[in-house]
Amino acid sequence: MRTTFQDDDKPHLGRNVQRIREIEGLKQYDLGLRCNGWSQQQISKLEQSEFIDDANLAILAEGLGVTPEFIKNFKEEKAIFNIQNNNTFTVSDSAAGINNQPTITHDAADKLAALLEKFIEEDRAKTESIAQLSRAVLDLAEEVKRLKKGN
Repeated sequence: MRTTFQDDDKPHLGRNVQRIREIEGLKQYDLGLRCNGWSQQQISKLEQSEFIDDANLAILAEGLGVTPEFIKNFKEEKAIFNIQNNNTFTVSDSAAGINNQPTITHDAADKLAALLEKFIEEDRAKTESIAQLSRAVLDLAEEVKRLKKGN
């Protein structure tokens, strides 16, 4: 008996890309930017495709921060199980591959460090702008006081 679910031996790659993108909280537009500036429409078309060629799959995988094999082997049920058990997304043929400790790759750690540095720098710039604005307001208040005394 055939069900509406995809066959285990033939994944719908576009649907897998869509679900991974959604789990990561990305919009199609944002994924497109990560994929050499592809349009939202290109991402939408690929997500509707059952088959995605290896070159495009590699670009999508990089944009999603996963491997092409991860996309090919993605099973939503496994992802939900991993999320519920506070695990990382890993593709494994056996239950022995389940890991209770999150794995942070060097690439992810580098991206996180760069993002934190960017936030710190932006915070410094905002703090300096606020300080300059405060000084300008104080100077203006002093000028107003001086002008009122002169009248």
